[in-house]
Amino acid sequence: MNPAFQALLTIVIGVGGCITYFYASNIFLDKVLFPARGPNAGRNINRANMVRPWLFLMPAIVALGLYLAYPVFATAWLSLTDDAPGNKRVFVGFANYSQMFTEDKFWESMKNNMLWLVVVPAASTAFGLLAAQLTDRIRWGNIAKSLIFMPMAISFVGASVIWKLIYDTRPADQAQIGALNAIWLKFDGGIWSTIFLKVVPGLALLAFGAALAYVVWAMIRDLMKGTEAPGGLAGLILRVVGVAILGWLIWSTLSGILSLFGAVLPYGVPQTWLSQAFYNNFFLMAVLVWIQTGFAMVILSAALRGVPEDTIEAAIIDGANPFQIFFKIKVPQIMGTIVVVWTTITIVVLKVFDIVLAMTNGQWQTQVLANYMYDKLFRANDWGVGSASAMIIMLLVTPILVWNVYNVRKEMR
Repeated sequence: MNPAFQALLTIVIGVGGCITYFYASNIFLDKVLFPARGPNAGRNINRANMVRPWLFLMPAIVALGLYLAYPVFATAWLSLTDDAPGNKRVFVGFANYSQMFTEDKFWESMKNNMLWLVVVPAASTAFGLLAAQLTDRIRWGNIAKSLIFMPMAISFVGASVIWKLIYDTRPADQAQIGALNAIWLKFDGGIWSTIFLKVVPGLALLAFGAALAYVVWAMIRDLMKGTEAPGGLAGLILRVVGVAILGWLIWSTLSGILSLFGAVLPYGVPQTWLSQAFYNNFFLMAVLVWIQTGFAMVILSAALRGVPEDTIEAAIIDGANPFQIFFKIKVPQIMGTIVVVWTTITIVVLKVFDIVLAMTNGQWQTQVLANYMYDKLFRANDWGVGSASAMIIMLLVTPILVWNVYNVRKEMR
């Protein structure tokens, strides 16, 4: 069967099936089960109205139970079992988890995922907020928004192919088709090379470290003051864990600054960017930031448009400058939306797989949890450890997902 015709047939059957189900279920409910006639007509109408929402939700509940709930329980069971002769599985308790925790690749994946969790949501949200604010102030803002949002229409694999060409490396005696290497070869080690390749990145890292230090100080200050953390005990635990992770990132940033200024850069030699340990993670992150910035911009732009004009006018009358209006008037009023955008991107980051697989295949210390799970399940055929890593991903995603839902409901109230 022709694929296009098969896709069209699937759409027709799916949409037609939904329409038929809802129409037939309504007829059955109103004409057979609870008919609106006779002495009990009023009671039947009330009963039908109580049952109708569940009738409409039934297909979604069945689909979620079949394709979401069942796989979760099946994966949890597989993580507690191991292969046995006769194509059977035997219960081994937490042996798969113990084996996983002793593997260097697992801890490499955890470290890289933590790095992705801090950099990608922060950068995507910051760039999205900046784009949302600036595009609303220019005449051709809608065109700019369309261009920034365009990467959202590209699949992760397609975006990876595009950026892999940007990072492409050819021998020194050939023309470089990779944009990054073409720029790199323009530097010859002079004063401008030092400014652009050491001073500017060093200042950027220093600013990043200072921002992290401020966040850590704010968290510790609230803890020392005894300020109640949002979410109760769970919020307190998340805050302590966050302080520990941010502290490690500050140390890594300071180490990176020292190594940057002490490094001897190989000017004039094309670089294989994706094989340079530690820094290659940032080259991979750039792909996801490029994609998710458009998503953050659209959501935050709508939130900024919802800020009451009277608060802005009052700030202008009080003598506030544009920066003060933005950071002290607008940002606090859309903080709930910023948190939702941040946590949504965080969930995407925890499940990142396509970009790493397509660009490095987890080599050169770029492994992440989803790729580690894929390697165990489908390359090593180790369903026990692979399922255990899948459960770790789910445990990491679940608190963030719950926090996201909590904030959305809080904002709606």
